[in-house]
Amino acid sequence: MIVRPGPVAEMVAGLGTILGVWAHPDDEAYLSGGLMAAAVDAGSRVVCVTATRGERGTSDPDTWPAERLARVREAELAASLRGLGVTEHVQLRYPDGGCADVPAAGAVGRIAELIAGVRPDTVVTFGPDGMTGHVDHRTVSAWTTAAVARSTTPLRPRLLYATTAVGWSRRFQSLHRMLGVFPPGLPPQVTSEDRAFHLVLPDHLLDRKVAALLAHASQVTQVMEVVGRNVFRSWVANESFELSGGP
Repeated sequence: MIVRPGPVAEMVAGLGTILGVWAHPDDEAYLSGGLMAAAVDAGSRVVCVTATRGERGTSDPDTWPAERLARVREAELAASLRGLGVTEHVQLRYPDGGCADVPAAGAVGRIAELIAGVRPDTVVTFGPDGMTGHVDHRTVSAWTTAAVARSTTPLRPRLLYATTAVGWSRRFQSLHRMLGVFPPGLPPQVTSEDRAFHLVLPDHLLDRKVAALLAHASQVTQVMEVVGRNVFRSWVANESFELSGGP
């Protein structure tokens, strides 16, 4: 399904019930925060799934031992989702950095059970590239893709992969080099013709997305300080998705 340009609420309402499946706390806000907030505003059901607790998300493990950081990041995620209006969250509690070592059959089965229970019209997750190439991201993409493929609901949900627009990647390439966010060859890029769904967030949604990201203080505060609030807002103001299997 190709969603044509139009008012944000109308566009997002057309996606119906949304199930997002992500790897770490803050993935959901970076890649789909505006989409989730707009969907809630449109009266749609939104369910967020997080595979790990993000316990390895630090360069200072002595100050932030795994269990302590996991508790902090769970609280940050809860606050972030509240700000977006999302009230349904599922934590799979797989090891951060260890998703590839989890038996795939069990993980796919858990996500398939969620799809059967939620009956989403749309599932959103990473593409096979994992956006940043992170092994957990790529693994969650594979799990989710397999779970959607085995769906036995009357109408199999559409599967949207998070991606970026060519223009966005070019605009912020110097920022990406400075932050070291993406390895060579990433982020994924699609042209406007190949996008299935694209949001340029209006100010009221962008405000909520930025606030939701800042709720992930252990991960986002330093980035904001480095790049500045205005640049950060521009950086996260677009959300793009492509249809699994091509447009």
